[in-house]
Amino acid sequence: MKRSAINQAYRQARDCFHKHCWVLPPNPQWDITDFGLGDFDRHGLTLINLAAEPEYCEKLMYARLGQRTPCHTHAKKKEDIICRAGSLTLWLWARKPADENSPSNDLVTVPINGIPTELPAGRPYVLAAGHRVTLVPGVWHAFAPSSDECIIGEVSTANDDLRDNFFVNPGVGRFPGIEEDEPARIHLLSE
Repeated sequence: MKRSAINQAYRQARDCFHKHCWVLPPNPQWDITDFGLGDFDRHGLTLINLAAEPEYCEKLMYARLGQRTPCHTHAKKKEDIICRAGSLTLWLWARKPADENSPSNDLVTVPINGIPTELPAGRPYVLAAGHRVTLVPGVWHAFAPSSDECIIGEVSTANDDLRDNFFVNPGVGRFPGIEEDEPARIHLLSE
């Protein structure tokens, strides 16, 4: 990613958090990624690590309409994904899909707002602001804003971005390479 794109993503997320009265902690750990796919507008996500403890993790994320997080799962991490502002579309699978756009006749059962809910695998499900889904290890998932912009929360067990992210697309990388084309406004967690 170009540093200018990282700086722009930082400003957009910061402005959205401010607009929705999300006060960030001092010296937040920014994580802005295109997942190594070279197309931030399509596969981008802006994250801030709010807590990274051995037992638990909390993140605040920002995405714009058109950005979709690549389909992935975790072997160890259990997480709640919470729509904090806007609306968030999820795609879920109980087993690894052939590709990110493959609905199936399978059902996946996940707690939504604490209530076990059966959903058709690979079909869109929209979470409104304030709603949450709980994902256990092995549930494949992708998500994208269905509003112009979305603030997404994550509360999870310990996070291990290097060894506990498994993507359907083998070309996905968790952290971007950076091309320095202007001075950095912030430094990323991966730097």
